[in-house]
Amino acid sequence: MPQTVRIALDAMGGDFGPKVTIAGAANALERRPDSRFLLIGDEPAIRAQLQRHPRLAECADVRHSSVSIRMDDRPSQALRYGRRVSSMWLAIEAAKKGDADVAVSAGNTGALMAMAKICLHTMARVDREPHR
Repeated sequence: MPQTVRIALDAMGGDFGPKVTIAGAANALERRPDSRFLLIGDEPAIRAQLQRHPRLAECADVRHSSVSIRMDDRPSQALRYGRRVSSMWLAIEAAKKGDADVAVSAGNTGALMAMAKICLHTMARVDREPHR
């Protein structure tokens, strides 16, 4: 029996956002029906696309974020206004916290790499701090 894979998806990533990322997730679900999705981004836009993919809607949770990283943002800009609140950061954080097995984004690669490094470093530092 295949193991379920939990995918945190930055649904706002890429040039076309949810229209393409949700269709891509639906395609992935056809190939791996044991997958579950955490779709992160503008909830109304995501839900509108999920209406076209009812099978995906059955195995997906939506987490709202009103901040998304644009393709032309410099990594430093993305970190300045998207840290801890953007769909990209929240997808990475979901994987780090164990809410997902992997994080996927079709968005700005430089911003993704910078956020992953900072997010994972920040979370590791918090994990090492003694509990009071």
